[in-house]
Amino acid sequence: MTFDKFFRAASYVTVGCGALALLLAGGLGGWLAAGFAVALVVAWCLEGTKRQLSERAGLFVVLLALPVFYLDWNWQADAGGAKHAGVSALVHLTLFLSTVKLLQVKADRDWLFLYLISFFQVLLAAGLSISPVYVATLGLYLFSVLLTVVCFELRKAARVAPRSETRLLVAQDSARSRRLLARIRGRGGAAQTPRELRRLPVAAFCLLLLILALALPIFFITPRFGDMAMAAGGSSATGYVGFTDQVSLGDVGRLQKSDRLVMRVRVEEANAGRGRILRWRGVALDNFDGRTWRRSSNTSELWTANERGMFQLGTTEDLRRLTTQEFFVEPIDTPVLFAASRAVALQGALPYLRREKASGTLTTRPHTRERLVYRAYSDTVEPAPEVLRLDAGAYPREARPNFQPPVENYLWLPGTLDPRIAQLARSIEASSGARTRYDFARAVEAHLNRNEFGGAYRYSLEDLSGGADPLADFLFRARAGHCEFFSTAMAVMLRTQGIAARVVNGFQSGSFNDAADAYIVRQQDAHSWVEVYFPATDSWVTFDPTPVEGRPSSAQTAAAQSRWQKYAEALDLFWIQYVVAYDKQEQRTLANTLRGGLGSLGRSLASLTRDLGRMFSSAWNSLSGAGDADAARRGLSAYVPRLLAFGAALILLFFLVRRLRRRGFVAFARRKPRADADASASAVAFYERMLKALEARGLRRAAHQTPLEFALDTGVPEALQITQTYNSVRFGARRLSQTEAAEIEQTLRQMEGKDSDK
Repeated sequence: MTFDKFFRAASYVTVGCGALALLLAGGLGGWLAAGFAVALVVAWCLEGTKRQLSERAGLFVVLLALPVFYLDWNWQADAGGAKHAGVSALVHLTLFLSTVKLLQVKADRDWLFLYLISFFQVLLAAGLSISPVYVATLGLYLFSVLLTVVCFELRKAARVAPRSETRLLVAQDSARSRRLLARIRGRGGAAQTPRELRRLPVAAFCLLLLILALALPIFFITPRFGDMAMAAGGSSATGYVGFTDQVSLGDVGRLQKSDRLVMRVRVEEANAGRGRILRWRGVALDNFDGRTWRRSSNTSELWTANERGMFQLGTTEDLRRLTTQEFFVEPIDTPVLFAASRAVALQGALPYLRREKASGTLTTRPHTRERLVYRAYSDTVEPAPEVLRLDAGAYPREARPNFQPPVENYLWLPGTLDPRIAQLARSIEASSGARTRYDFARAVEAHLNRNEFGGAYRYSLEDLSGGADPLADFLFRARAGHCEFFSTAMAVMLRTQGIAARVVNGFQSGSFNDAADAYIVRQQDAHSWVEVYFPATDSWVTFDPTPVEGRPSSAQTAAAQSRWQKYAEALDLFWIQYVVAYDKQEQRTLANTLRGGLGSLGRSLASLTRDLGRMFSSAWNSLSGAGDADAARRGLSAYVPRLLAFGAALILLFFLVRRLRRRGFVAFARRKPRADADASASAVAFYERMLKALEARGLRRAAHQTPLEFALDTGVPEALQITQTYNSVRFGARRLSQTEAAEIEQTLRQMEGKDSDK
């Protein structure tokens, strides 16, 4: 491949990367991308032919694109709304301009115009996508544009020297001059050997690594400002999520039929809470009319964050009881904030936080087109069963931190409730022998999910219950249903016996991705359970009456995923956390992690130093007769192998550094330092011989002249030939062939022979 073709290939790849970035970001349709790919192929085939557009024709078409762009913008606004009309019109304009420039005869300014358009396309794609796929496209684009810029500068610089050489050699009327002129014209002033072309991508890749090495520390150190809510690449929430002020029987079941991603959760669980089943609490509902659950009260508190973005909602008895959760919530059509039970604090760049007094439901502004990132701190430790069994007091009439009267809201039942439900509750109580609220709640839970005390129920996603009273139909006929049928049945049966209960809708913990160290929560993890109030401890205790067998779960989806898919999810989470949602809090976390790692290393080194000091002190005491010789020998036998290995490593490192300093890293990596050194020395030797021969003729090189300038000034074709060879060997890392060495030797002898004749 010639250098010019290599340069064009790198340029075409750069232009193609801009379109690829738009395609992967969702700003470019498949058909339009295919059309642009065809235009790239056609333009490549037309390079250097007479069928290319002239510069004048290309300029006319480019000017014609401006009114077309205006019409396209208006048409997009009428068809799909003004919000995305500008983006679509800009995408079409950049593709059109790139196509025109590719099809025309190109000067340097046209290539630069194409590079600028591709750069604008990559920037446009950055605003449309926050997927980690974009960073791969960006890496490819940076590599190709660096390679292209290097080739562009080499191509531009190579056109200067050959012109001067040609003017000099045309005046020399000799066969040697004509041969040298042919070589210069054939070479085109630029490297074109396969070996030299292969070095250009390596150089571009090294430049890319250097840029990343300098840019990444700046990125992680630079303070972040703005919101933790992130654009989701133009996508919006689709489908019904099911977390509103009212939920009908069957809504959560319909939600569970979808495996759409809802959120990712990273958990730092306290020692006191390890082993517990975590659920992501959404909305709590207390009013049931026989078909639909609602919130009886919408009285809420508005919370604002402190300077650290912290919303302080409550307190805990011990900080070690807190479970820290970091949520990365996808765009969904609900303002509900999810957290483990009894959230005492939230942290995030949220405009506000609203907490409903009676149910504890947390909400913020809607984010149907944005991802949301925040941290929740929850005290998930519940009172022990022994304590709850002693709770037999009356329900309070005054407000408490976790309980808002009237208590009738949690005991109210519809007037049309089937009387068989209360009879079933009493029969369960009698069969189980329950004497306390807690034991009766556990008995009802066991009746529904473990088929104890006469229960025989199963989980099903099918809508099997119906009629005027779907709850009674579920309990006495279908005996199968979604999770909200089980939670509703338990809450209603508890209320028939005077026990305050409510239904909570949220999500199961999800499937754990060990590669991402996070739970992946999908819509099929939507769940409904029951909370029962115990006044002595002012606590709502969780009960889950839904059978485990048959539940849909994202764990089944995760089991079918390959290891590479899990790594892809981990990369996606890393990209969101440390690039898109990277803020001051993440900076502090990263700094603390680095500080902790350095502190641990320092402590390890200090401990090693102390141990070595004690060992040598013990050895010295034993030699001087002042210590225990056996203990000293044991200490020496334990540390001597480590000391020997450490000393050997130091010696090896010393010789490696010494070798690198003497011969250079590249020469050491190739393991051919002597040949390269010999080639460089031989280049200096034959050039010095030429300078001495020219000095004998009265031609002395000035201190400010480069070798090529001196050779051109002499007007000696032999000097120009030897100087070009010298430059390629001395600075281009090229080796002389035997034929070239023989020719140079013969030329030098002729120059020296003329001197002797004179």
